[in-house]
Amino acid sequence: MNDKRKIVIAITGASGSIYAKLLMDFLILRQAQGDKEVEVGVVMSDNAKTVWEHELGNEDYKHYDFNFYDKNNFNAPFASGSAKFDTMVIVPCSMGTMGRIAGGISNDLTTRAADVMLKERRKLILVARETPYNLIHLNNMKTITEAGGIICPATPSFYSRPQTIEQVAKTVVDRIIDLMGLENDSYRWGSKA
Repeated sequence: MNDKRKIVIAITGASGSIYAKLLMDFLILRQAQGDKEVEVGVVMSDNAKTVWEHELGNEDYKHYDFNFYDKNNFNAPFASGSAKFDTMVIVPCSMGTMGRIAGGISNDLTTRAADVMLKERRKLILVARETPYNLIHLNNMKTITEAGGIICPATPSFYSRPQTIEQVAKTVVDRIIDLMGLENDSYRWGSKA
């Protein structure tokens, strides 16, 4: 039996590239520390690359040692349930992507992989990045939640008294990591900041 965790990270063109960066940094650090039990596949939309470059001022997404797949590559392993990827995180998740997932429209690798996660009853986490929400957004969140997905809005917390933009964003990423079921040494309510 293979206990290796298989994780898909999908990055859309919503604002919030820092969340994707910090999550991938965490996973790369785990691998650098010898954790070979996590396999990561990444898919980015064209807009995700543009937004990353604008918001973070670099093209560092090109330098992560993960398997990257083209947004239209339906031969990627996680386009099928038989590959047994157990967790998918869409970070940040645009409302357009969320709407297509809620409507069952698998028109690219991200939406197909999300559909696979839902049909296989595996973990799908959507890090929603929009404000305010309209009724369509809320109904799409409700539909995805009822289908077994998890909506994790990119809403930071301030219990830990973050001092930098990275620390603020990390409060969201820490929640994502917890939802993924990975060990993470992060601030916990009731502990000292």
